[in-house]
Amino acid sequence: MNKKTKTIILIAAFALFVVLAACVYNILSQRVSPQNNIDISQKNGQVSQDNQEQVTEKMKAPDFTVLDAAGNNVKLSELFGKPIVLNFWASWCPPCKSEMPEFNKVYEEVGQDITFIMIDLVDGQRETQEKGAQYVKDEDFSFPVYFDTKQDAADKYGIASIPTTIFIDKDGYIVTGVQGGIDEKTLQKGIDLIR
Repeated sequence: MNKKTKTIILIAAFALFVVLAACVYNILSQRVSPQNNIDISQKNGQVSQDNQEQVTEKMKAPDFTVLDAAGNNVKLSELFGKPIVLNFWASWCPPCKSEMPEFNKVYEEVGQDITFIMIDLVDGQRETQEKGAQYVKDEDFSFPVYFDTKQDAADKYGIASIPTTIFIDKDGYIVTGVQGGIDEKTLQKGIDLIR
């Protein structure tokens, strides 16, 4: 085969790959129910209530199972009864690391009234349970950390980027959420919405 024929074959193979990827994406996106994906919005770094106002029916927080620091399975639904701040993070993520001291400060102030679920997204390569646990220990954070080793929580919430924070009321309904790093003031506003 000459160089021109090889180039044409490579271009055709690439085009076929793109078409197949688009078809698979469309098929999979149609199979995912709206209850398993959450539209997280943030406007100018502020918690947005737009989703809450647009949806007249409350959305129950999708349940998932993660591991606690001792390696025990913990289900989200077992923690309903108090408002919940659900945060997805990883120790390699700079925006996650910048917001965590503020989460810890707020946790120490309101942790008896609000359940904090700080979920380390463990992929087994870039982020391991050991790396996440060591980071929390080194930083001396006091909030409870959970490990999403099977990506159950990330899949249920459609987490595409981190950090992401979801605010859930005491009855287990999602009130709002923020994608991207947040500061103490924004965290407090979210907590005020679920109290």
